[in-house]
Amino acid sequence: MLRDSITQAQKDAMKAREKDRLAAIRLILAKIKDRDIELRTSSATGDDDAIIGEVLQKMAKQRRESIAMYEDGGRQELADQEKGELAVIEEFLPQQMSEDQMKAAIGEIKTELSAESIKDMGKVMGELKARYAGQMDFGRASSLVKASFG
Repeated sequence: MLRDSITQAQKDAMKAREKDRLAAIRLILAKIKDRDIELRTSSATGDDDAIIGEVLQKMAKQRRESIAMYEDGGRQELADQEKGELAVIEEFLPQQMSEDQMKAAIGEIKTELSAESIKDMGKVMGELKARYAGQMDFGRASSLVKASFG
């Protein structure tokens, strides 16, 4: 399980005295704990690895945005810190699909659903999210789906 591997990575970082890595892993675990608390109050339950994957995806996206802002603002030391955290987060994320793989998956789903116009974009995106959660950047996927109908 993903939760177990993150906890083990925390223990390994403690033993190796890797302060930066340990801090990033603790951030991950804190976000996961926050998500667990949110889910206690809702009736929705889901696959633990999928939930953790969503948390990691969100954290990675936030780090990428922060890196861009810090670099634009000339704060390279903060950008480097965010890059370090992003590297640790990405260790636990599943391998992301390449653009060619995304195009192939979109074509396959369009064929299965007989999607022929932009009106079918929602169906295609829903199926992509169901099949490839955590493996695909859905922002990029959305523009690829739109372009495939164009």
